[in-house]
Amino acid sequence: MSRRIAFVSGSSGLVGMKLLHQLFQNSEFDWVISFGRRNLAIKHHKLVQVAVDFDKLDQVDLRENISNQNMGGDFQPLLKALESGSARPIAFCSLGTTIKQAGSKENFYRVDHDYVINFARMVMGLGAKRFMYVSALGADAQSSIYYNQVKGEVENDLKRMDFDYVGIFQPSLLLGERKENRLGEEVAKIVMKGVTFLGLFRKYKPIYDHQVAKAMVKKSLEGENSGNETVSSSEMHKMSE
Repeated sequence: MSRRIAFVSGSSGLVGMKLLHQLFQNSEFDWVISFGRRNLAIKHHKLVQVAVDFDKLDQVDLRENISNQNMGGDFQPLLKALESGSARPIAFCSLGTTIKQAGSKENFYRVDHDYVINFARMVMGLGAKRFMYVSALGADAQSSIYYNQVKGEVENDLKRMDFDYVGIFQPSLLLGERKENRLGEEVAKIVMKGVTFLGLFRKYKPIYDHQVAKAMVKKSLEGENSGNETVSSSEMHKMSE
């Protein structure tokens, strides 16, 4: 029997956590495999957590890792699907940080670019044909803003990979409960809420984390999609109405 599996990275982040819950609730997905530096403090019968070093994703043995967690035999159907090739994996990536959190531009690039591409290569090797990526409004490899430039480079590199479909989601300012307080973002959200209320700059209207997650899952299941598609923040608003 064919089983649909979600490969997820960035699960501990704002969008990533909401993405997990969307995938748990969606009957189309039998299993959700989360790749992260450490395990999350959540449990669900669909969830399998795999602790990884994102610098060494090429060394990950997924089946062995799952086998080591299969003490009660609950993951046997998943292992059979992976071994037989009957699994239909779809990859979701919301990896990202800030230059302040990373400590330097070099560290930021490693997380926001290299780790994303490493993850994409790994899941392609595991049979994923569809890849959903959380980018940012304004992403452009030619941008003078370093953050947008890196996001644009990632988009370009993903488009060159041999996926059947790459969905690139470009949210505006994200609303949701963050672990850390970003004062600049909070001020910007207040300003943009007022501006969009007046009907100006609608494409910059802030969007909730769960709206982005919902759009990603919805697009991932539209089997007729192929090639590369950029989904704007305003489109995500419409998809979640």
